Amino acid sequence: MANLPNMDPKKNPMPTQEPQVRAHNFSEVALGYSEEIAIQEALRCLNCKNYPCVSGCPVNIHIPEFIARIKEGDFEGAYQVIQQSSSLPAVCGRVCPQETQCESKCVRGIKGESVGIGRLERFVADWHNAHADKLPDKVPFNGHKVAVVGSGPSGLTCAGDLAKKGYQVTVYEALHTAGGVLVYGIPEFRLPKAIVQKEVDNLTAMGVDMETNVVIGKTLTIDELFGMGFEAVFVGSGAGLPNFMGIPGESLKGVYSANEFLTRSNLMKAYKDDPVTPIMKGGKVAVVGGGNVAMDAARTALRLGAEKVYIVYRRSLEELPARKEEVEHAMEEGIDFRVLNNPVEILGYQNPDDRRDPKNGFVTGIRCIKMELGEPDEKGRRRPIPVPGSEFELEVDTVVMSIGTSPNPLIKSTTEGLEVNRHGGIIVEEQTGATTKQGVYAGGDAVTGAATVISAMGAGKVAAKAIDEYLSQK
Repeated sequence: MANLPNMDPKKNPMPTQEPQVRAHNFSEVALGYSEEIAIQEALRCLNCKNYPCVSGCPVNIHIPEFIARIKEGDFEGAYQVIQQSSSLPAVCGRVCPQETQCESKCVRGIKGESVGIGRLERFVADWHNAHADKLPDKVPFNGHKVAVVGSGPSGLTCAGDLAKKGYQVTVYEALHTAGGVLVYGIPEFRLPKAIVQKEVDNLTAMGVDMETNVVIGKTLTIDELFGMGFEAVFVGSGAGLPNFMGIPGESLKGVYSANEFLTRSNLMKAYKDDPVTPIMKGGKVAVVGGGNVAMDAARTALRLGAEKVYIVYRRSLEELPARKEEVEHAMEEGIDFRVLNNPVEILGYQNPDDRRDPKNGFVTGIRCIKMELGEPDEKGRRRPIPVPGSEFELEVDTVVMSIGTSPNPLIKSTTEGLEVNRHGGIIVEEQTGATTKQGVYAGGDAVTGAATVISAMGAGKVAAKAIDEYLSQK
């Protein structure tokens, strides 16, 4: 008998670690669907004729097709369908903002909850990784060499798509581990490092060469890469330059950018009892900002032993840009959301009688002003306006600034003919990813500023296709 549709208006809930347990460990929070739950969730898909969900996916995964395979219990078949469009399904299933992409277009979402597309993608990828022991085959070399700068989602996607077509690809990564933002930015409890490593191993099996500890723009320039025999270069160097507010006290000890705080914890393993890299542990922490990175920083601080963690955000809860799931998880874990508040000064200790007092120069608190929402701005978000005379102080030991990042200017400053916009993003043709310098393509956060993993992957795919067309004509 054919499986009947599951007309339950609600998604199958995702099993998770208990909040009071997970707040003290770095193990993954979401535990994943079982086979039975995955089939039940897949049966909620109506297999619409015009596939609205696909239009919401930046890499156009054949969503109804892979879900149809799950319904039949053909999990490997489902993986193969996803694999045609996405090279990082285990990553995307965990960190994509599905609720604003594929799931926002789902017909089931009109009168209830959308199908849990992201949860199903994660299930399929995890099932494949648990059961597949064969690495991908190497494709015969087609005679062309391409360099990829950065091993984040756009670089890995571009490298994978080109390797499948027989290109000899070398990926240059500035840090000592491949994976870019997937390893230095996103914490273990959201995206285990082993999953990213698996994706990197798949690429090396296909013949992609990973060169770590190479800073393009410093160790080698783009022009030098061309001199080494590379015929095209893809720049996926990310947006690693943190933004600050420019308020008094930002240079005090105990003030971090979210980038630094997360890199120290994730990549440099500062969560260990005796870490090589220092990080502020314990005490009270204020994280300024309301995006996914702010949630990651706040939840990491908690796991590092903070006794109290605040999120300080200038708009209301409704305007929080972070994923709904991340906000809910943070609240369950006991993080204190101080919304409609904006910092005006970071306070520090200074002993006027003893310049050598070891406590001098350390953060003691953060002064905030209450905000109210005024008229909408050009993006349609209501503009926060300070309430005069409403200043108050929060006693904290650490402040983490999580108010966005910009592309690193290093590549621009060392590459003649590469144009950038006023925000420092590399200017590209949208349809191809081609920059103003011949043979150089770019995508991901280096172009857009900080955005999503999947949009970076989409840009990597576009550029790989364009590079292939460009080199096929040579």
